[in-house]
Amino acid sequence: MDETGESSVLLVARFLLGSLFMWSGVGQVQGYDETAIFLSRNGVIGGLLPIAIFIELAGAVLIITGYRTRFACLGLAGFCVVTALLFHANFEDHAQMFQFLKNAAIAGGLLSLYVSGPGRLSFDAMGAPPEEEKKPTPR
Repeated sequence: MDETGESSVLLVARFLLGSLFMWSGVGQVQGYDETAIFLSRNGVIGGLLPIAIFIELAGAVLIITGYRTRFACLGLAGFCVVTALLFHANFEDHAQMFQFLKNAAIAGGLLSLYVSGPGRLSFDAMGAPPEEEKKPTPR
């Protein structure tokens, strides 16, 4: 696949991953009281909800636009792991095990995007030298 095709696929991947967090963040804002109750039932301080919403919404915008993508990917991957451990670690419950594995898979996708970078169709790529100019200098 050529560079344009790879960048297009990375753009779609960023949109899909970012949309998941955008949808979740907006849903938490709309159902704020219910989400706060859910957190407290799981032993998490309700005051952390605004922070979680910010992480999801800001991370989504960063990933979709391709701005500070690697930073956002690491942050959201960590967020996925923490939420999986806090809310879905009851492995005797099949539904919770599925949710845990889903969060782990999303973290894996984010880490893959971290490694690959956002592609040329991103704010991160603006002003970056073309790939052939990025070759390492011989030692």
